[in-house]
Amino acid sequence: MATQTVELGQIRVERKSTARSRRRLREISLGYALLAPAFLLLLIFEFFPVVYGFYISTCDWRLSCVRFVGLDNYTRAFEDPEMWQSLLTTATYSLISIPLQLMFGLVIAYLLFQKIRGQEALRVMFFFPYITSTVASAAVWAYLYSPDRGLINGALRALGLPALRWLGEQKGIFLLIADGLNVTLPRWAEGPPLALISLLIYTTWVFVGYDIAIFLAGLGNIPGELYDAAKVDGASGWRLFRNITLPLLSPTTFFLLILTVIGSFKAFNHIYVMTRGGPGDATTTASLFIFRQLFEFNRYGYSAALSFVLFAVILLLTIFQNRVAGSRVVYD
Repeated sequence: MATQTVELGQIRVERKSTARSRRRLREISLGYALLAPAFLLLLIFEFFPVVYGFYISTCDWRLSCVRFVGLDNYTRAFEDPEMWQSLLTTATYSLISIPLQLMFGLVIAYLLFQKIRGQEALRVMFFFPYITSTVASAAVWAYLYSPDRGLINGALRALGLPALRWLGEQKGIFLLIADGLNVTLPRWAEGPPLALISLLIYTTWVFVGYDIAIFLAGLGNIPGELYDAAKVDGASGWRLFRNITLPLLSPTTFFLLILTVIGSFKAFNHIYVMTRGGPGDATTTASLFIFRQLFEFNRYGYSAALSFVLFAVILLLTIFQNRVAGSRVVYD
């Protein structure tokens, strides 16, 4: 009888274990079934285009692979001085636009976070350019920059100042200032072209609203008790901002830094609408250079290779930011 009882107990345990395993298997199967539509969409619209794009980059492509060339397109890209120039222009654009956007975004967000009259209206006003069509707003700004009929040059003339060519000026901004003062500058000190600076003004006007919105969300997550305790200890103004606001905003700043770097290196729409990469190659960024290779010269394989080169640059920059800036983020 004791032996039969033990055997029955073992059978019951095995049945419970089997039922538990089946239930666990059904739960896992249901989870994968629910994930399958999303994974299928990613497979079709994300992973497959990337793999197929890499295949195109290894071919002499004329609507089909005419000849397999391996990594020749990549070798050609690294030996192309125009590609390096476009990356340099992109880096210059990013190095100027990123600090401008983050600085103005943080300062304006901090001011809008205070209790001021018309706070909500001001927040909407600053965010409005970001949700406006890029093509439409870029076309309006291109008209504002017009040398003959633009409102900006009209205002300069009204003040007795010389009109500028703005989007059509290839000279460096410091060189233009030096020419006005009859000063000679060395070539390395000419500065970025005025056309690029004009694009940067537009870029800051558009994207600072998004930065303000994210910074406001970050400011709202900082406990007010910290400010109250610091004020009791005699801290105020700049000390509160430096010792409490900036450290506790570091996750928000880090997030915006990653997005801004990626966005600035992919900038295309407004540049194409406002300058088409001109004058000369003054505003030809990497994205615009890739676009030209594809649609102006029909170099499908080469443009695909350039796209992967740009992807590698952005990926390396993101990894570098995670290593360097990520370690300085305060999450508590």
